Amino acid sequence: MHPYDHADATVPAYEPGDARPPRRNRRPVVIAVGALLALLLVPVTVDRLARTRVESRTAEEFQEGMRTPSAPQVRVRGFPVLTQLASGTLRQVDITAHDIPASDATGPLPVTELSLRLTELRKSDDDTEALARSAQATALLSYPDLSDALGPEISRGTRPGQVRASVPVPTGDAVTVTATVSVLSGNRIAFKDFQVTGGPLPGVGGAALGQVFAQPIQLRNIPQGLRLRSVTATESGLVARLTGESVTFRSADGSRNGGAQVNSPYGKGV
Repeated sequence: MHPYDHADATVPAYEPGDARPPRRNRRPVVIAVGALLALLLVPVTVDRLARTRVESRTAEEFQEGMRTPSAPQVRVRGFPVLTQLASGTLRQVDITAHDIPASDATGPLPVTELSLRLTELRKSDDDTEALARSAQATALLSYPDLSDALGPEISRGTRPGQVRASVPVPTGDAVTVTATVSVLSGNRIAFKDFQVTGGPLPGVGGAALGQVFAQPIQLRNIPQGLRLRSVTATESGLVARLTGESVTFRSADGSRNGGAQVNSPYGKGV
């Protein structure tokens, strides 16, 4: 017998599948990935907090300046916001406000809804006003608000750009008339093509309806610098579209020269 025969009988045969590579410690890799994610997420989180603060302050000050019953919806566009704040200019701000009330100074008609898109919004050094390089706006004048302001019940007419008014007369009937809406200079909405479409027309009723549409509606409770471009009659009310450059928002202290009394957008101390 070979001297190594007994040793070969006791040692198990070599199996390639049993060879396992040594386990590597993956903890440093996990820590490195976590640190990298933290470095990426912290600036995003800080920027998001800054955006939330700016939007909240802008909504509060817009509500205070325009005396709306609820805070508007405000959205600051672009990333990062911190860089925009550092430069003093917000690239784009969208504001949607509801039920902007009228006053003795602005006329009897409230603005049911006002949607603003402001471009390059910056505030003055004394925080009394803010200026947007350009702005686009859509103002909704609902039929219930029009009816309350003008007197008779106002609704949409049968043709595009047409409204209908109905007013009771002493005989117990109602006189119905239609008119076409159009744009006049000075941010005014005019009623033209006055026509009687139903009911008797005694002198009193005709005179009352004539007075309803005789005077244009002037939009004054909107930011200064916006110009009325078009007006259409929709199912909900009159929709006015406005644009402008160098649109100004003034605070209560800085509103002596007119314009909307809106505290400086994006607040103080941000």
